[in-house]
Amino acid sequence: MNLENKKVAILVTHGFEKSELFEPYNALKEEGATVDIISYHEGEIKSWDGDNWGESIQVDKLIKDVKAEDYHTLVLPGGVANPDSMRTNEDALTFIKDFFKLSKPVAAICHAPWLLISAGVIENRKVTSYKSIKDDVINAGAEWVDEPVVVDEGLTTSRNPDDLPQFISKVIEELKEGKHEGQVVNA
Repeated sequence: MNLENKKVAILVTHGFEKSELFEPYNALKEEGATVDIISYHEGEIKSWDGDNWGESIQVDKLIKDVKAEDYHTLVLPGGVANPDSMRTNEDALTFIKDFFKLSKPVAAICHAPWLLISAGVIENRKVTSYKSIKDDVINAGAEWVDEPVVVDEGLTTSRNPDDLPQFISKVIEELKEGKHEGQVVNA
């Protein structure tokens, strides 16, 4: 089964980890999904690659103009600057929360669980993240585990770019499965 009839939203801004956006983006497109880059910035946004700015990507839609109802899955790339900046945008947090209200799959890698914390959707969930935000995740009421990929009722999380093969595989699997009734706000 391919993903020709599936629409994926990647929510991102400047400072995203290059590999954590481009590798899932390319894999999803290769499977036939329609993938939109969504941001609160117009034009191009820059990645962070190692210790400097990296490749840019064109924003397809602005966060203020989209709804979770229009997508099947949400992907949240990490990096430090990207989720730290994005978590202060109310439209972004509402967009994330709406995926949970609609029981749709959400995937977050590296520092992206900061967005889940700020959106109020991580409590009572089993997740992983980059190790430096472990305490943030635990303090938000989630169970943190040190595994390459963790799936909890449609919520897929991974630790870092080394986990991308497992992360991408699970993102595609969850997208194919569709809605998860356990994927709710503060389940």
